[in-house]
Amino acid sequence: MPYDESVSHSRPATLTAGLGLLGALSACGKETTPPVGIENKPLAAPPALASISEQDAARFLMQASLGATRDEIARVQMMGYEAWLDAQFAQPATATRWDWLISKGMDDPAFHNSQAGFDSCAWRKLISSPDTLRQRITLALSEIIVVSINGLVQGGGWRAFCAAYYLDLLEANCFGNYRDLLYKVSRSVPMSLYLTYRGNSKANLVTGAMPDENYAREIMQLFSIGLLKLNLDGSVVTSNGAPVETYTNDDITGLARIFTGWDLDLSGSNTSTPDYHRRPLTQIASRHETGASQFLGQTIPAGISAEQALSMSIDVIFAHPNVAPFISRQLIQRLVTSNPSPAYISRVATVFNNNGAGVKGDLKAVVKAVLLDSEARTTPSSASTQTGKIREPLLRFLAWARAFKANSATDTWKLGDTTDASTKLGQSPLRSPTVFNFFRPGYVPPNTSIARANLLAPEMQIVNETSVVGYVNFMQSAVNGSKGVGDLAADYNNLLAFGENSNAVVDEIHLLLAAGQISTDNLALIKQAISSMPATTDRQKLSRIYAALTLVLASPEFIVFK
Repeated sequence: MPYDESVSHSRPATLTAGLGLLGALSACGKETTPPVGIENKPLAAPPALASISEQDAARFLMQASLGATRDEIARVQMMGYEAWLDAQFAQPATATRWDWLISKGMDDPAFHNSQAGFDSCAWRKLISSPDTLRQRITLALSEIIVVSINGLVQGGGWRAFCAAYYLDLLEANCFGNYRDLLYKVSRSVPMSLYLTYRGNSKANLVTGAMPDENYAREIMQLFSIGLLKLNLDGSVVTSNGAPVETYTNDDITGLARIFTGWDLDLSGSNTSTPDYHRRPLTQIASRHETGASQFLGQTIPAGISAEQALSMSIDVIFAHPNVAPFISRQLIQRLVTSNPSPAYISRVATVFNNNGAGVKGDLKAVVKAVLLDSEARTTPSSASTQTGKIREPLLRFLAWARAFKANSATDTWKLGDTTDASTKLGQSPLRSPTVFNFFRPGYVPPNTSIARANLLAPEMQIVNETSVVGYVNFMQSAVNGSKGVGDLAADYNNLLAFGENSNAVVDEIHLLLAAGQISTDNLALIKQAISSMPATTDRQKLSRIYAALTLVLASPEFIVFK
């Protein structure tokens, strides 16, 4: 345990384990009630500006940022939700991950075949960058349009720079247009390496070799239209009682022709520096299929340039009516709730299709629609069994790090890869094991009340007995200022200022981490445990803070966020 060895802390330790297991059971959907879902009844309009409570502001920040802080809570209360979003949209971007790697000398040839520095540059942005909305949307997009550093091979090295550039690309376009983002991603080195179309060649009639179809499949299945045709509200279109598929194998084959001839742009340089990783892919004409290509009922004509063919193909995909509900639902899931109502999806998808000025795919407008919708802004009853989402491990960790100004004093951010579920978070930035992310948006945990209620719980895909214990142990280490994780240290001066008032300590943590959502009974248990700990010396006060933080971070109402 990370507490002061001179202090008796057996009771908090026991409660930590108990609440950790309780959180897991809540998330696993035991026979009590399923923790995620929707309310189908009409929802009230968002509260007026003057009525934004601290709890409401904190809840908004859990959805719109990477965690609540005292300053941001006050800012939301003063400005209102929409004005806060506008201010975040206008917030200038900070130094890129790429530039941070350069500043640390990671472009030295000694690091040519290394991933060194990537985790650090990714964590640095997530934990410390003031443009917290931009970072939250970048994270969400990285879990929809997936690339993983683990798959960035055959790119001449510099994997840290390649992965860093991909996150920089998502960040630079996260408030732009989704069509433009799809095009830029398709021309990017990271995606071409991850989904294996770098160096893709046209069909060879002599050998029988065909173009690689990997990216052609995934850009449709995962990044734009999905497998089944959808109505605007996300419901599946049927014909004679059967779902209607969005594309066929012939569509994949036709689209794959577009992704031939693309390769690294090494003009004026070579692979001895990482610069080529952030140049758009270039064309090798002898490998590109110049004939007509047919997919999704459209024809890309023969004889046009590869760049024109790609742009037209992205237009065809983007014009599909599935794009709006398919992407809107996932953005709602990443930010607000696992099971948005059909009406919620429809409202956001309508904005996706038309931002009010005739523009489709305006991500800034879509983000606003997601976060300002009445279903997002109306606080559910504590007794509600059909709202909210399981907070993914990354967001749990970042909520603590942001709330208590965790920092790397030497600007090295040595958290490393945190994907080990037995000892860490079971999740880490841009380290998904597959193109399907750490968890699928349509995942239903089998043999649970969640499944019987026909609800989704995507994050449950990475929850198990091992991950529950690993998460609690990792967070116990993280909150402990003397041990910590990597070189990260939090600032608990605001909690120490409460002195011996243990209830005030718990209340502050409760607000910042859980937006005041912990049940009365569980909060009473936590307060009872913390009040039983001595708090005469500064060391004892810190040990009490560590215990209170761990208990809140392990509580079911923190993990299942409404």
